[in-house]
Amino acid sequence: MSIHVVIDSTADIPQSVREELGITMVPLKVHFGSDTYLDNITLQPEQFYKMLKESAVLPTTSQPSPVDFLEVYKKILEDDPDGHIISIHLSAAMSGTYQSAVLAKSMLDDPERVTVIDSRSASYANGMLAVAAAKAARSGKDKDGIVALIGELRRTYKVYFLVDTLEYLQKGGRIAKASAVLGSLLNIKPVLSIDDDGEVAPVDKVRGSKKAVQRIIELLRNEYGDQQVDITILHTDDPATAEQLAAQLKEHFRVNQVAYAVIGPVIGTHAGPGTLGVLMGPTPA
Repeated sequence: MSIHVVIDSTADIPQSVREELGITMVPLKVHFGSDTYLDNITLQPEQFYKMLKESAVLPTTSQPSPVDFLEVYKKILEDDPDGHIISIHLSAAMSGTYQSAVLAKSMLDDPERVTVIDSRSASYANGMLAVAAAKAARSGKDKDGIVALIGELRRTYKVYFLVDTLEYLQKGGRIAKASAVLGSLLNIKPVLSIDDDGEVAPVDKVRGSKKAVQRIIELLRNEYGDQQVDITILHTDDPATAEQLAAQLKEHFRVNQVAYAVIGPVIGTHAGPGTLGVLMGPTPA
C-alpha cells in the first residue's frame, strides 16, 4: 500500500518541499474586503504582510469546504487504486478545516482508505508532522507506523511563540480586549504555546521581548536539558530576527540542525506581523 499525505495550507510547508515529498495541499482562503485569495497559492507571505501593514481593513479567513477535500481525495485514490491517504490538519480547536476533511472522508465510497488527523497544532508545528509522515512513507513505513510516528512527534515536540502586538489575537477572539490594551500599555509579552487540546494558551507573561525570549529558552531547557535537538524558527517574513533567535538558541542547546519556516497568510491573519516562534524536539536516534 502506498501512502499519500494531504495537508491544508496552514501547515506552512514551502512549495519546494511539498513537491519534493509529493505532499498535496488544500488551501484555505484569505479575504481582504471583497477580494479573496488562496492561502500560499495566489497570496504568498511576503505579499500578505505588506498588504496587512498597508490595509485599513483587517483580513478574515475561511476554511476549505468538504467538497474541496473530496475532489482531492477522489483524484488521489483513483490515480492509485491501492493507495491510502493520511490527511493532517490545523487544530480542530482553531478551525473547522479538520471537520471539513472528516466530512469529505465520509462522502467517499471507500472512506476506510483515508485517515484524517487533527494535528492539534498550527503553522509548521503542524507541517513538521506532515513532512515526517511523507518521509516515513517514502522509506516504506506502513499506515499504522506513520500514525504512531505522528503521535510520538506530537508528544515530544514543543512550540512557543511571541506576538509583536496582542491586537490580532484580540480581534480574532483569542484574548479579551482589556487584556490586549493593558498588555500594550505595559509592554507585556505573553509567552504562548499550543496546549494538548490544540488551543492557543498563555504560558507566562514577562515585560519586554528580550525577557520573553529568555523565558522561552528557560522553558525549553527544562524540557530538553542537554539532549541533542532539532529546531525550526517560525517567523513572519523576517529572516534576520529569526537568525538572531537561532544564534541565541545555539548558545544554550546541543543543536543538530536549524530550519526556518515562514508563517503563512492564514496563521498570520490571527497572530499578526512580528510573530516569532520556536519549534523544538529531540533529534531522532
